[in-house]
Amino acid sequence: MKTAVIVTTYNRPDALAAVLAGYQAQTDQDFELVVADDGSTSETLAVVREHQRHSQYAVRHVWQEDRGFRAAAIRNRAVATTTAEYLIFTDGDCIPSRQFVQRHKLLAEPRYFLGGNRVLLSPGGTTRVLREKALIHEWRWPQWVRSWIRRDVNRLLPLLTLPNGAFRTWASGRWAGIKTCNLSLWRSDLIRVNGLDESYEGWGLEDSDLAIRLLRSGVKHKTARYAAPVFHLWHQEHDRSRLQANRQRLEELVQSQHIRAALGLDRHLPRLA
Repeated sequence: MKTAVIVTTYNRPDALAAVLAGYQAQTDQDFELVVADDGSTSETLAVVREHQRHSQYAVRHVWQEDRGFRAAAIRNRAVATTTAEYLIFTDGDCIPSRQFVQRHKLLAEPRYFLGGNRVLLSPGGTTRVLREKALIHEWRWPQWVRSWIRRDVNRLLPLLTLPNGAFRTWASGRWAGIKTCNLSLWRSDLIRVNGLDESYEGWGLEDSDLAIRLLRSGVKHKTARYAAPVFHLWHQEHDRSRLQANRQRLEELVQSQHIRAALGLDRHLPRLA
C-alpha cells in the first residue's frame, strides 16, 4: 500500500535532522515523507533540502505562515499533498525506532486506526543526543539500560516487541491518550471525518477530537504499543494559554454526535466539500 509519513515541525532544525536520520535508517523504505512545517524559518527548509539529497524516498516540504500553534491545519495541508492510501502521523521531535514504518504497516487493518507510544528523553539526555548526533534508533538494549540508569529516558517497557494479536483490539473504543506523535490510519477513514479540526489552535486536544470522531464513524482503535515506539526529545512546555478553550471545544464535541470536522480537510481538498 502507498504510505506517507507526515512529520510536523516548528523551528527545531536540530531535532528534525535527528528524526529524519531515523527515517533514513528504516527497515522499510517504501514510503513518502511530508514535512508539515507550522511556520518555521529557512533553517528548517535547509534541513529538509539536505535530507532530500540523500533519501531513497520522496520528501516534500509543506509550509504555512507562522500564526501560532496550528498543528491541525498544517497536518491537513500535508495530507492534501499526497495520494497515499495509508498515513502515519508523527512529530519533528520524535525519533522513530528502526522498524517504525514497517510495523505500522504490518499492524494496519481496515476500519482501525493505530495509536503507538513513546519513550521520553530527559533535558540532559536530549542535549547529549543532539550534540553528539547519537543514532539512538540504532541502540541495543545495553545502551538503553545505561541511559535509563542515568535517568536520560523515562522507561524501557515500550522497547519490548509483542506480535500482532487479539490483545491489540481489547480497548477498541478508547480515545484517551491517543496522540498524533504516533498515530496511523487509512486515508479514506480520515476523509470520512474531514481530517483534523482546525478550530483547535494553540497546544492540545486536537488529537483527542480526531480519535473521538473516528470512533463515531465506525473506525476502531488498535494499539501499536510494544511494536512501534518513538523516542521523544525533550522540549520546553508549549504555551497553553488556549488549552482551556480547546477543552471547552472538546467537551462540546463529546456532548454532540458530530463526526466531521467543522474546519477540516475539505478546506484543502475542495472536491470533498
